[in-house]
Amino acid sequence: MTPEEEFKAQREKALAEQGADKELLALSRKWMLDTARHGYTYNFRWMGRPIIQFPQDIVALQEVVWAVQPKVIVETGVAHGGSAVFFASMLELIGDPRARVIAVDIDIREHNRQAIEAHPMAKRIRLIQGSSVSDETVGKVIAQVGQDGPVLVVLDSNHTEEHVLDELRRYAKLVSVGSYIVVMDTSVEHAPKELFPNRPWGPGNSPLSAVRKFLTETDAFVVDEGYDHKLLISVAPEGFLKRVK
Repeated sequence: MTPEEEFKAQREKALAEQGADKELLALSRKWMLDTARHGYTYNFRWMGRPIIQFPQDIVALQEVVWAVQPKVIVETGVAHGGSAVFFASMLELIGDPRARVIAVDIDIREHNRQAIEAHPMAKRIRLIQGSSVSDETVGKVIAQVGQDGPVLVVLDSNHTEEHVLDELRRYAKLVSVGSYIVVMDTSVEHAPKELFPNRPWGPGNSPLSAVRKFLTETDAFVVDEGYDHKLLISVAPEGFLKRVK
């Protein structure tokens, strides 16, 4: 066994043990809930733009992008544009001049659009305004993806089960074998309903309940549990879905 193989084996053993530690998982979820009350995920920026993610998830998404080497990343949910800029910067590092981010949102606010379009990474970002599940918007996304691949999809818009399940069904066909759909905010399922007083989603009506229904409809995707085991602190438990066929 080479030193690198030995390191990998030791790490995988440690990750399996960590992932089975129920007390540590409960502590991690408590920490996430406690910090949510302070808007913790709003504390971070990527290349100047608010990214609204846990640092752990940013690192995990970096791993996914580097492993997949996508030509196209489709992201639903733009907000301030930090994630779009992050994905574009990763594609810049990979170096393919045609690689791009297709970022979709039902309402791209003008000040955010201006900031994104003025950003150094704007050359790799294509903005589409419209519902991520409308026929018109999905058609635009498919046209912009074209025949390029691999394709990676990240879902982070409306978090109701109905909406996320519709996104999963519509965008799954774009995802290349070996690539991922990453469903953000599956952690909603593990949070108290009162944490979302003015939102239509909550436990039982969440991205995770959508993921679980979606996986009963297809055998083309599986949950990559390795990310759950390594992260512990993540808005996307059971949300890293790898296409296997």
